[in-house]
Amino acid sequence: MSAPAGDRAASASERVEIVPAAVHEKVMAEAERIKGWGEAAERVARDEVNQPTINNWLEAMGLDNPRFEAGEAPPSMAQVWTMYGLGGKPSEDDPLHSMMRVLTDAGFTAVLGTNCEQSYDRYLTVGEKVRVTTALDSVVGPKVTGMGVGYFVTSRNTWYVGDERVATMLFRVLKFIPRAKADA
Repeated sequence: MSAPAGDRAASASERVEIVPAAVHEKVMAEAERIKGWGEAAERVARDEVNQPTINNWLEAMGLDNPRFEAGEAPPSMAQVWTMYGLGGKPSEDDPLHSMMRVLTDAGFTAVLGTNCEQSYDRYLTVGEKVRVTTALDSVVGPKVTGMGVGYFVTSRNTWYVGDERVATMLFRVLKFIPRAKADA
């Protein structure tokens, strides 16, 4: 089957050709199970918001803004505070990583980040401790793309200081069987 320009959902009859029905049913059942966890996965930042990390970010991004040199963090740093770090591993209850394992086990071994939608409620300030919750938002597929056949996986992250929401992010990836492999 040739892939059209762009991507599209496979019809039920095409799904049999591109992804066996049993595989698709298992993927979607696991997606529903993991979505049922809600925002169960929570991670607290290793460090408080701090000026040295802000300074490193400013330098790396080529930014020069006195506001960020005086105790406020650029909004785009929200994720920085709760990243796993080198050698860090996601917990077993992390929805995004759990869904990615399901797809890897089903043969969808390649990954491509497709888009990210962020919103910021307020700036973070030095001394605040951030935490993030993660939920599986959706799994859509199988889709035929120029990269191969796969599923679009969207997770939803929400950052908090105490009980106050400070930022959100929808993060979408394509987990797929590379085209050369899919066409073989």
